[in-house]
Amino acid sequence: MIETERLLLREMTHDDFDALYRVLSDSDIMQHYPYTFDEKRVRGWIDRNLERYKTFGFGLWAVCLKETGEMIGDCGLTMQMINGQIRPEIGYHIRADHQRKGYAREAAAAVRDWAFTNTPFNTIYSYMKHTNVASARTAMAYGCEFVEEYPDEVNGVSRAYAVTREKWEKGM
Repeated sequence: MIETERLLLREMTHDDFDALYRVLSDSDIMQHYPYTFDEKRVRGWIDRNLERYKTFGFGLWAVCLKETGEMIGDCGLTMQMINGQIRPEIGYHIRADHQRKGYAREAAAAVRDWAFTNTPFNTIYSYMKHTNVASARTAMAYGCEFVEEYPDEVNGVSRAYAVTREKWEKGM
């Protein structure tokens, strides 16, 4: 679906369960979530994204290494409640042994480009628990700027970062 220099992003399927479970059940990766995922939650995650593809034409996609086809995480566009408003958000999770190699930034930048090319959204967000420094760095690396910090029932305090279509069109 989306190709970058090193990655392929495609719709996930139920066949991706084992690879996705390896990511979402990792307590280090999910330390900024309210919980790590068990089998039921991973299956639900896949099902929600399959439904998103049908409803919106987008969702979180499987992030696969172009060279081998191996799924190493997910990244995509979803509609999320951010400070009381439903907003388009780029989210990402990369397996621990593939972190710090620029894959999340590369995937998120490709999703940003896809979103501004294929949707009417003028601003794309990434939000995270205020303690999730790595996720914030990734958001800034793909072009976002800090826009707000707000109280959040799930995270306690969340931070939102955003990039505008205007900034993207100007070449960032």
